[in-house]
Amino acid sequence: MPLSQDEMSFWDHLEELRWTLFRCIFALLIFTVGGFISMRYYLFDHVIMAPCSSDFITYQWMCNLAVSLPFLPDFCDDTFVITIVQVKLATQFFTHMSSSFWLALVLTFPYLMYEIWKFVRPALYDHEQKSVRWVFFFGTIMFFIGCVVGYLIVFPMTLRFLATYDLSDAITSQVSLESYMDNFLMMVFIMGVIFEMPLVSWLLSQIGLINRSLFRKYRRYAIVGLLIAAAFITPSGDPFTLSVVFFPLYGLYELSAFFVKEAPRENEEDETDDDAAYRNATT
Repeated sequence: MPLSQDEMSFWDHLEELRWTLFRCIFALLIFTVGGFISMRYYLFDHVIMAPCSSDFITYQWMCNLAVSLPFLPDFCDDTFVITIVQVKLATQFFTHMSSSFWLALVLTFPYLMYEIWKFVRPALYDHEQKSVRWVFFFGTIMFFIGCVVGYLIVFPMTLRFLATYDLSDAITSQVSLESYMDNFLMMVFIMGVIFEMPLVSWLLSQIGLINRSLFRKYRRYAIVGLLIAAAFITPSGDPFTLSVVFFPLYGLYELSAFFVKEAPRENEEDETDDDAAYRNATT
């Protein structure tokens, strides 16, 4: 039975933090080793490298949609393939290690959130524990949803546009393994972090830094900013790809506004005791 917050000294907190970090690092290490073993035999070819060929599931979905929606970009090219090359000698080895670590980080994310929750729980009141517990759970779900959106939509859309963009016929397109992995990890994890926006907004609201009126006041500016962000994430330029990224971002903005507190109402006609006594005396 853990000690309460009042009964724990500074060294007790430090010891608890040490064991929390140890359990987190141990879990990451175990999953990294498991990912390192399975990466070479299945995960790298069938998951990470899957968007490089025309049979990727997103391209198949878009090809089927293009039959009924002719304004969509052409995703039915069966000859689409991206050649990945190694430039530096040790790139494949370090990619094997780094991709195993990032995979372990994603898979252990719920457990890491649980360890963080268990560490901060003694410092909270009972009613705060109930609300924060759901916040950690909701944040974990939103992170996974963001990673899935990044993997199935944002990254393949961007990859297909940039890989097929031709500046000159004299240039042969070959993508280095480092460049591919940098873009893959950046877009997948950035979308996972972006989907934490409602959680961050809720936390900022709890400490009084933002309120719902702020979202209403700057909604038009936010729409412009989200459009720019969507155009930056997916530089293809066609309206469909832009909207595929923009609408989830805007939905996160509205969801964040829903979770934050309303602005405190100021009573503009507060009366002092003297004002009330004067009014009663004159009536």
